[in-house]
Amino acid sequence: LDGLSLASLTIAPDSVLGICDHLGLSCRYLDQPPMGGASAIAAVRRAARMVMAGDVDHVAVIGADRNDGTSFVDLVANFSRVSREAVWPYGAGGPNAVFALLTHHYMRAYGATKADFGTLCLAQREMAQSVPHAIFHGVPLTREDYDAARLIADPLCLYDCVMPVSGAEGLLVMKEADAIAKGLPFARILSTLERHNAFRTDPVQVRGGWAVEADAFWARAGMSPDGVDVVETYDDYPVMAMIQWEDLGLCGKGEAPAFLRARDPFPGGDFAHNTSGGQLSAGQAGAAGGHLGLVEGLRQVTGQAFAHTREAGQVHRHDWQVKDAEVALVSGFGMVNYDRGMAATACLLATGRRAAP
Repeated sequence: LDGLSLASLTIAPDSVLGICDHLGLSCRYLDQPPMGGASAIAAVRRAARMVMAGDVDHVAVIGADRNDGTSFVDLVANFSRVSREAVWPYGAGGPNAVFALLTHHYMRAYGATKADFGTLCLAQREMAQSVPHAIFHGVPLTREDYDAARLIADPLCLYDCVMPVSGAEGLLVMKEADAIAKGLPFARILSTLERHNAFRTDPVQVRGGWAVEADAFWARAGMSPDGVDVVETYDDYPVMAMIQWEDLGLCGKGEAPAFLRARDPFPGGDFAHNTSGGQLSAGQAGAAGGHLGLVEGLRQVTGQAFAHTREAGQVHRHDWQVKDAEVALVSGFGMVNYDRGMAATACLLATGRRAAP
């Protein structure tokens, strides 16, 4: 290992360099992307180019954050200068208020309903029932539960909001020949995109940088959205998943509610979305929330969407693999100020070598 990329919102006062010291690593390449939930794909873009250039051989791309209660409060209060000086003093700090604004605006503009958001939340919770590392594994959610949930920030209810957790996600970037030599399952990168601080004149965010880059993104891959088998979006709140579907070309702008109503996002359905349960049911581990979808997409296209647990001396296999998944679309989103998130990324992964059955 001669490269390390580490995204974290709670690592201060340490840095990625300090982690090298703690772990006893000596690296030729270090990266600490500051883009929150967009960091994972941005990190892979940079790491892949470094590997292609021959400057580094093996890069670990890691996202990790802790949540001990007070750390989350401190993070929200000091998330940015906007948060600290222009929002928090007025009692409106934190992501719930921001995304209540975005969600309410989207509902009025495009006819989305609470029932639509509920469908997305229920589908992801059902996905999580097969995933032992999901925070809500073993905790099912019914439509009645969703409809009766208390409001957090109108129109957002309890189950529209992510659960902050401690956690980490990671993957390795290397040359294909090295992965083959080491007998590792791997995916190829077909295309990536990165665009930040787009559409500054929109009064409230209903689109992100994906919309600027989508046509070139699909052209580089030589395919269309119809060729995707699994979709992993950054889902800190349901409305953001819908905006990413639209901006990445799965449907037109404002058409996500109708798109969802016409598809089956539940396990075994025709729209495999956030197959780990997403952040809404697997949990949001800070910057690692953006790594969650990328790692899950990698698992799916390499046939590694399974895990083993041990209980009372018995080993149990958990399998949430989407059958014949060959191409994964993954998107990232991050760094929210008052009325928008500024960072947008996306990546297409295709099967290189699958894991042994």
